[in-house]
Amino acid sequence: MYVRDARNRDEAWLLDRIEEMELDETAFRSRDYVIAVDERSDERTGFGRIRIHKDDDGDVCELTSIGVLPEWRGQGVGAHVVERLIQEAGDQDFEIVYSLSGEPEYLGQFGFEPIDEDRLPPSLTDRLETKRDSLEPDAVPMRLATEDFEMPGRLREVFKSADAREGDDEPEESAEDFGIDPDEATYKYDTGS
Repeated sequence: MYVRDARNRDEAWLLDRIEEMELDETAFRSRDYVIAVDERSDERTGFGRIRIHKDDDGDVCELTSIGVLPEWRGQGVGAHVVERLIQEAGDQDFEIVYSLSGEPEYLGQFGFEPIDEDRLPPSLTDRLETKRDSLEPDAVPMRLATEDFEMPGRLREVFKSADAREGDDEPEESAEDFGIDPDEATYKYDTGS
């Protein structure tokens, strides 16, 4: 398993997954994303994005649209996506990274801390309001100094052996799903016995 920068050919896949997970696709640019990939199957397993906002006091970096495919959850994929995003933010000379998340406990394990809305940069104050109105009514503003990022050891270990989990996410289809009454229907090869 590894995390890489998104490529142009990932754009359709990203847009489909973002829509499925009902994540934020505002100002979508595939080059802003990183993607987790299973090196054995070359399957894309998760993704996330850095979004840069312009403010009067300088640029502001936001982590957003972090998603992991259901069969890959709980295996450190999201944690490694977040780690890569923080590294990229640091490489772009951002000392502080923000996130407006409906899952503050998840980001808290990496060192993100909730902050008061009045301490947000102006561009994120407007964005928080928009995000709460459209996608995440419980979004909490959070902040992390890039040098304070911490990867829990358990997530690093589980990521090394991550594997798609077989699940019963797909319910078995029945005749009723297709509008067929199984007690009344006759079938082409019904022998009547």
